[in-house]
Amino acid sequence: MTSRTVTLLDVARAAGVSKSTASDALQGSGRVAAATRDRVRTVAAGLGYRPNGAARRLRRASTGALGLLLPQTATRLDYYMNLAFGAVARAQEEGLDVVLLAPAGGAAGPLAPRVDGLLAIDPEAGDSVVPRLLDAGVPVVTGERYLGPAAGPSGAVVCDNAASLTALLDHVTERGSRRPGVLAPAGTSAWATALRATAVSWGRARGVEVALRTVPFAATPGEAEAATRALLADDPAVDAVICAPDGSAPGVLRAAAALGRTVGGGGLLVASCVDGPAARGAEPPVTAVDLRPAAYGRACAELLCDILAGRAAPDTVRRHAWALETRASTAPGPDRAPGLSAPPI
Repeated sequence: MTSRTVTLLDVARAAGVSKSTASDALQGSGRVAAATRDRVRTVAAGLGYRPNGAARRLRRASTGALGLLLPQTATRLDYYMNLAFGAVARAQEEGLDVVLLAPAGGAAGPLAPRVDGLLAIDPEAGDSVVPRLLDAGVPVVTGERYLGPAAGPSGAVVCDNAASLTALLDHVTERGSRRPGVLAPAGTSAWATALRATAVSWGRARGVEVALRTVPFAATPGEAEAATRALLADDPAVDAVICAPDGSAPGVLRAAAALGRTVGGGGLLVASCVDGPAARGAEPPVTAVDLRPAAYGRACAELLCDILAGRAAPDTVRRHAWALETRASTAPGPDRAPGLSAPPI
């Protein structure tokens, strides 16, 4: 036997029934035939299943499900897909399903009977749906803080996004950049707001003017290419471009190639605020912040499970760590050693 906790889903699969049927059979509720109830209980005993009493008490109406609200652009972004997989994996360990909620259709009225709790990832302060979800009568955990009018206490799992962009700006400066540019995301999420503010505050603190351009929250490579072309045409002194949106880095590299700018090795430095296949598989590979999305989704689901089970207060805030992955796109020139500060402007 393995040391992994046996879940209700394991019992249901082994008994050949749905999870709701397995739950009813074990709790003696619902319309379950005696033979089915006996089979489920025998399977559960054989597997060593132990129900989570705290979670079971707090599953209102026995829905056994969590709601997951992702940004509208999530379906084409690797980051959010990995985050969702992490959340689902953690919820299943608790015997819970995950229901993906339509971004534009989350009226508060019908939500409460369908899910026990809600995960809202990168909620926009200007999204009229979010306040209704927060007031739907179920515990809520947000991935990044919600900056809009709060309807009640909610938990949150947050990254230090200001620190991650600061690390990228410091990194390109150490590699020789004297005039960095940032393609920052539009929108009113905590992530977008923090990146725009940090680009400005970092420049002021160091006496360096950051060339800041705003692009869509989920800018495509084509949109990033157009923004980079415009940035470099308007300000040829820009010697580093940090792009925020997931998957947009190849567009920056295409713009550099079209303008005859080499990348890395003393040429234009390129970095991304979000790591992923697009950054790792680019040529050259792009330096990026690894936000560890699967682990992040898992952390969000874990906090919500802890709140449902009474293991954490409803307004608990937890931190999630990121890592800077340096690659060839920010390699220093042959006349410069890594780690040295940039020459005075």
